[in-house]
Amino acid sequence: MSSVGTGGGPGPGCPFCAPGSERVLWSDVRSRVLLAAEPGYPGFCRVVWGAHVREMTDLALEDRARLMEVVFAVEAALREVLSPYKVNLASLGNRVPHLHWHVIPRFEDDPHFPEAVWGTRVRQNKESNFENDGRLLEAIERQLRKE
Repeated sequence: MSSVGTGGGPGPGCPFCAPGSERVLWSDVRSRVLLAAEPGYPGFCRVVWGAHVREMTDLALEDRARLMEVVFAVEAALREVLSPYKVNLASLGNRVPHLHWHVIPRFEDDPHFPEAVWGTRVRQNKESNFENDGRLLEAIERQLRKE
C-alpha cells in the first residue's frame, strides 16, 4: 500500500491546484471546503485535498482519517443547516485526478432526484429557498467551524 503523505506537486492544468472562483468555506493546511456553483443544488460542496494526489491510498493513514473527518463535518453541517432528504458522498476524480470528495445535499425536488446528480435529469432546475442566500453561506461556514 502506498503512503506518500501530503506530497505531490501541482498537476499541470489541475483546477484544484490553481483554485478558481469557487468560494472557500473553510480551510486548513491540508484541505479546504469549496462551495460549488451548481445551479439547482444549494450547499453542494467539494472537500479538496491540498496536495495533488490521485487516490485515498496515496495518503498516509493519518491524512486519510483527517480528510474523512472533514468530509463528515461538511455532511453534518449541511444536514444541520439545510435538512436535506439525503446527502450524497462521492469521490470520483475521473476528469480531475486530484483527490476530492463531493458532499451533495439532495432534495426530492432537485433536478435529478432520485437519480445521481450526474445521471438523467428528471425535472427542470428551480430556484430553491436557499440559492443566492448569503445567510446560507454564513450558516454553513458557522456550522463548519463548530464541527
